[in-house]
Amino acid sequence: MSDDLFENTPASSGDYDASSIEVLEGLEPVRRRPGMYIGGTDDRALHHLVAEVLDNAMDEAVAGHATRIELRLDTGNRVTVVDNGRGIPVAEHPKFPGKSTLEVILSTLHSGGKFSGKAYATSGGLHGVGVSVVNALSSHTRVEVARDRQLYAQEFSKGQTLGGIEELGPTPNRRGTTVTFTPDTEIFGDRNFSAKRLFKLARSKAYLFAGVEIRWKCDETLASEEVPAEAVFKFPGGLADHLAEQIGARECVTAQPFTGRQDFADEAGRVEWAIAWPLYSDGSTSWYCNTVPTPDGGTHEQGLRAALVKGLRAFGDLVGQKKSKDLSADDVMVGAEVMLSVFIRDPQFQSQTKDRLTSPEAARLVENAVRDHFDHFLSDNMDRGKALLGQVMERMDERLRRKAEREIKRKTATNAKKLRLPGKLTDCSGEGEGETELFIVEGDSAGGSAKQARNRKTQAILPIRGKILNVASATADKIRANSEIADLTLAMGCGTRKDCDPEQLRYDRIIIMTDADVDGAHIATLLMTFFFQEMPELVRQGHLYLAQPPLYRLTAGKESRYARDEAHRAELEATVFKGKKVEVGRFKGLGEMNPNQLRETTMDPDTRSLIRITLPQEFEQRAVVKELVDQLMGRNPEHRFNFIQNNAGDMDREMIDA
Repeated sequence: MSDDLFENTPASSGDYDASSIEVLEGLEPVRRRPGMYIGGTDDRALHHLVAEVLDNAMDEAVAGHATRIELRLDTGNRVTVVDNGRGIPVAEHPKFPGKSTLEVILSTLHSGGKFSGKAYATSGGLHGVGVSVVNALSSHTRVEVARDRQLYAQEFSKGQTLGGIEELGPTPNRRGTTVTFTPDTEIFGDRNFSAKRLFKLARSKAYLFAGVEIRWKCDETLASEEVPAEAVFKFPGGLADHLAEQIGARECVTAQPFTGRQDFADEAGRVEWAIAWPLYSDGSTSWYCNTVPTPDGGTHEQGLRAALVKGLRAFGDLVGQKKSKDLSADDVMVGAEVMLSVFIRDPQFQSQTKDRLTSPEAARLVENAVRDHFDHFLSDNMDRGKALLGQVMERMDERLRRKAEREIKRKTATNAKKLRLPGKLTDCSGEGEGETELFIVEGDSAGGSAKQARNRKTQAILPIRGKILNVASATADKIRANSEIADLTLAMGCGTRKDCDPEQLRYDRIIIMTDADVDGAHIATLLMTFFFQEMPELVRQGHLYLAQPPLYRLTAGKESRYARDEAHRAELEATVFKGKKVEVGRFKGLGEMNPNQLRETTMDPDTRSLIRITLPQEFEQRAVVKELVDQLMGRNPEHRFNFIQNNAGDMDREMIDA
């Protein structure tokens, strides 16, 4: 090799040498990057600590070993969770000589009894990081274990053991685990637990498992009119009781709500649901998996939506309402009070904070469980079924009317103002039964594949060139002068900012479809920033979506599967392709996928997965979102730098899922 290749190479490598490489041990990674494990250091993350410990106690109850749980909030920001379950094992751990199993669980990541399924058939804890993360982020943690009629205790600080396990003597009438912890102010600052928030958490957990009694206690100085100093929650009716409380005196379409439960002994699964359709008020949705809230829904939500819409279509056909075939899941769900709880083995979530369930089998399990019960609910009382069908079809007629109006405006714009539409836009005819969609894709290559993969009647394609302008840090004049922004605005047809009128939107869904890599994520972020700032009402009304293209294609023999990321790939290799020689192909971009692959994985409504982007209704929460967007995308780079320094772990999805 010629030496002149290196003639301009600096003689020194600067400060980057072997000593620059850090190896974090024990729980130090959690303290360095708490956001990677609990989503940040804000109020939500602070209260997530309690949820992690409470979920462990609930797992004992669901497994049939605990009947009573206590959640206590004391002064000094101290929380205690008590259960009367089996108690954490305290014997010496076989892989860690000299350490009790209790110490291993509290001070070692990815340690626990929920990996094999032997100790727990279904559980909310999956990764063995919950209680160890709580320990790492607490200034003081004390664990007491009553097991085999003996009482043991051990204390920790910031993840470090303060001493060995102590044997405190016999306790013949006590069993279970008690965890007391105080969050570390170095991590969470002066944030304090909200008694009201924890009170609601305790009550909601009791609704989710009818066999458990949850006792709430807080110091008298923390009590209020809304939050008593003591309360006991036990709801034999489970979600049905919860729904009755939510509905109150509101009039509903059907006098009797649709509630039920289905157990699957062979799959160690359970589905429980409670749904009502209020007449004159907005509804809400609550999704749970193994007693863990999943606010972003996921595959269990998809199963419920499918069961309800298919059931109403079939009932409509039974009573001669042929138009019922046009019903959509939104017609059934919008305005409904919906609660769904599932218990399944080895659930997969989108992140450690478990906001979205991604287990494919959950959709099938829920649809199978709910569909038969819903058919009986509708047909056992024909008047009830017809009342619900009529209400839902009114909503369908209104949706189709608005769609027809938009379609007329869209066609008028296409025919009368054709020159004003972007030249790169490949429009749809809008003549199909499905709703119209605009895919915003990255680059001409991906645009070419998408045009071949699309449904020409309902799907339009607009390619954009690379990373669009960051509107959060640009002047109004620069935004107006940008050609990509102009194309986007013209394609939408609804105006921007104060002139934005969602009724003028030319499509029902706007779908951002970028490569499944870092650059693609950056482009998607810029596009979401554009819609948040320039067309916020479209986002608020739920018109904006993110496509979920795969990153890998796995093939073994004639069988092929697609993986959305590294963690999903590992899961497929360990389950679907276990023991087989797997050929792994990585898509460098959407343009590398042939049209059939792109259609199957990302564009076909029957097989794809979309994430809906929404904005909170509450003004305070909207203000928080705006502040976050300004911080991440605004003009001051120092804010961005500080955020990245403190929360870099949040962005590493592969590490989170691992």
